[in-house]
Amino acid sequence: MTDREARATRNQERSLAAFLAKKAEFDALLAELTQASADHFGANPETVLWGEAAWLSDATAKLKDIPDQHFRRGEYAA
Repeated sequence: MTDREARATRNQERSLAAFLAKKAEFDALLAELTQASADHFGANPETVLWGEAAWLSDATAKLKDIPDQHFRRGEYAA
């Protein structure tokens, strides 16, 4: 193996480690959001008002950007 190939291999290994660390962080955030959603994000369904609906609308718009980027939809379409 040449020096260049060894550097490329080490670079790929470091890239994979960084990717897997971020994926674990991403998965933890998804799990946290899933739990919060199951609990209605702390809102009482009997007393929910427009503020909670507006907050959820804003959060949904922000979250929607992620699959749009990944699946190349909306403004990210090719």
